[in-house]
Amino acid sequence: MGSHDAAASPVREDGAEKLEPGIALCLSGGGYRAMVFHVGALWRLNELGFLVKLDRVSSVSGGSITAATLGLHWGRLQFDSDGVAQAFTAEVVAPLRRLASTTIDRKSVMGGILQPRRTVAEKVAEAYREHLFEGATLQQLPDRPRFVINATNVQTGSLWRFSKPYMADYRVGEYRAPQVELAVAVGASSAFPPVLSPVRLTVDGNGYAAEGRGELCRAPFTTSPVLTDGGVYDNLGLETAWKRYETILVSDGGGQMQPEGKVHSDWARHSLRVNALIDNQVRSLRKRQAIDAFKAGERTGAYWGIRTDIADYELADGLQCPYLKTQSLAATKTRLARMPDALQERLINWGYAVCDAAIRKHVDAARPAPQGFPYPDRDVG
Repeated sequence: MGSHDAAASPVREDGAEKLEPGIALCLSGGGYRAMVFHVGALWRLNELGFLVKLDRVSSVSGGSITAATLGLHWGRLQFDSDGVAQAFTAEVVAPLRRLASTTIDRKSVMGGILQPRRTVAEKVAEAYREHLFEGATLQQLPDRPRFVINATNVQTGSLWRFSKPYMADYRVGEYRAPQVELAVAVGASSAFPPVLSPVRLTVDGNGYAAEGRGELCRAPFTTSPVLTDGGVYDNLGLETAWKRYETILVSDGGGQMQPEGKVHSDWARHSLRVNALIDNQVRSLRKRQAIDAFKAGERTGAYWGIRTDIADYELADGLQCPYLKTQSLAATKTRLARMPDALQERLINWGYAVCDAAIRKHVDAARPAPQGFPYPDRDVG
């Protein structure tokens, strides 16, 4: 069952499918904060032998940076006989921590202003290319688990899904075996509006599969998709996993919108505030839908979030994570901006601890308690 708080099941626009036995992991958005928090969750999932059991990893925004790094390095993780990846820290933790030590949002915005032939989104993709993915494409992801990197199609109002077998929007159609760079796919998934958005793809309109074409399978929808952050549509990454698999694990690194007594009226800051409102509502709805379904027995699995109170799991042998300290971590700004090492390590520790509590409380109570934090000298603050 899942960590529990409240509403109905998320609905896939392209129709329900019969549930399959299997496990899907959903990684939320939230900039570097979410990216690093998810590293901790993956760390514990790996120790518990869950990574190798995954059938799907569905991600948006900051979660897509983590997911794509895991997917690209999957073949080098060196799983042992217990299903534990021996090279996890070298292949996943290390590159993501290097990226978290680099500011790319401000540099990309300034680069887009000073070099008008290059958009801000192109500069962000260039940074991902330089620091993580080089020239790797979707075709270098593994066949299993299926990695689905989600963006929002501004033209159709639907999800645009990047994966190895195809990229697709159900209102447009499926484009098989896309050669899109991971840097571009992740750039689209994390193109937070209005600053880092939009991403414009150039696609061969003749490459769409004959079957399953939508009512908008025509130019410019097929040839020039305009994409923005996946979190605009679904900031938990649930959509592509929910109606396919019986077991859903949700890692939510989203922050909390704070009240503002004095609201800015200039278009830039006002737009950011309104976007935060939209994000907060989308995330809250998805969270309530998932948790209510866990409670009702419609799905098995677990939800854990950066704003969760670990005491709610009532585990006597859980790691000590004082609520006020974890809430301070949850208040980290949603940026793609350099994080000090200490903050990175505390966020990783927190993701690790709350994932452990959720899994051992609601998925497999027989799993052993952790020996300590990944970074024991830091705890969570």
